[in-house]
Amino acid sequence: MGKKMANIGIITSGGDCGGLNAVVRGAAKTAMSRGIGTYIIPNGYAGLYNLVDFQHLVLLDEERTDHVNSSFAGSDAGHSRVKISKIADPDKYDRILMGLRKFNISGLLISGGDDTGSVVVDLAEHGIPCVHAPKTMDLDLQTYSVGGDSAINKIANIVDDLKTTGTTHNRIMVIEVFGRYAGHTAFRGGIAADADCILIPEIPVDFDAVYAHLKHYYIRRILNSDVHAGTYVIVVAEGVKGGDGNLFSDGGSGKDSFGHVHLGGAGRYVRDRLEAMMKDDPEIKQFMKASGMYVPGVFEIPEIREIVPSHIVRSGSTSAYDVNFGKEIGASAVILLDEGISGVTVVKVHNGAIRYMPTVEAIKQRFVSVDDIDFYEQMDVCFGRRRETYEAKMEEQQGPVERHV
Repeated sequence: MGKKMANIGIITSGGDCGGLNAVVRGAAKTAMSRGIGTYIIPNGYAGLYNLVDFQHLVLLDEERTDHVNSSFAGSDAGHSRVKISKIADPDKYDRILMGLRKFNISGLLISGGDDTGSVVVDLAEHGIPCVHAPKTMDLDLQTYSVGGDSAINKIANIVDDLKTTGTTHNRIMVIEVFGRYAGHTAFRGGIAADADCILIPEIPVDFDAVYAHLKHYYIRRILNSDVHAGTYVIVVAEGVKGGDGNLFSDGGSGKDSFGHVHLGGAGRYVRDRLEAMMKDDPEIKQFMKASGMYVPGVFEIPEIREIVPSHIVRSGSTSAYDVNFGKEIGASAVILLDEGISGVTVVKVHNGAIRYMPTVEAIKQRFVSVDDIDFYEQMDVCFGRRRETYEAKMEEQQGPVERHV
């Protein structure tokens, strides 16, 4: 079968995260082995729209690819949050096609999350061959997405480290992390760090349940400590909701081109609510006196600190798992394009076979399973609700077990 692709353009779009450079490197190396040229289209979909005006593009030849470090988070290709269909230019798709023809680019490898994937669907419908390499640290696609494992490890390490300052000052630590409308990274990162309480968008917060759990563990730890030292740790996803179903966002009314509100303030809201409950609770004053911390007018309730690691959780280094997965999906996307397949998302490589699915299906949002929450509640992790009774479900594995790596 003859080669179908002359050159491929690589676009990374949406939020940055670990593993994207692995996608770029895996794609470039595979393209070289198939005699295909690989060019970086910088600045995400903004670069694609402006491609016709570029004088040159970076070719990922052997020498340039040597400088793409798979373990560095972020992307050598750059990013933007631009929705092509929202561009107020009736000739936008013709403009994109002219840009691709200018550089003899036959297809696009596009790595991003659900918003990026929605544009992949749009471009494919307008006759532009493209394959989606799943990327989002939110892990809310139907497939695994590069960047998720790296973010979970960062969150777990940050939460674990903050216990030292929490214990030194007897503070209650509230750590707000990314996750938007799905709580996968807060959930898994919090579990990995032995967080006491994990608040995620899938469970509207019952503050009475949180407060009761906090009081039990925090007071016991400090009063039973020989030096009266202890902490309590809460991990909060930025998109967590209250009992009324509304977001705790102080990000203003601004929205990006995909219609998402800029989230922020969930951690501060949780802190404010818990501080108010402590001030109204006479047992807290008794505890402060019993532990030797009480100072009238100065130190009357425990200190609560909210921490927002923000972009730290998506920066720096990449986990080995995400490097492996990134290379696999980058290479797979090139092969799929070269085989004439478009409008699909790479799922994984299994026993050497590339698995893929329609992008329109892959970008349907996936939430944390309530059954998983029930399972972890039996370990007395608080998820912002009254603890449910876990009913054991058991299934016998049929056939060989698939390995992750």
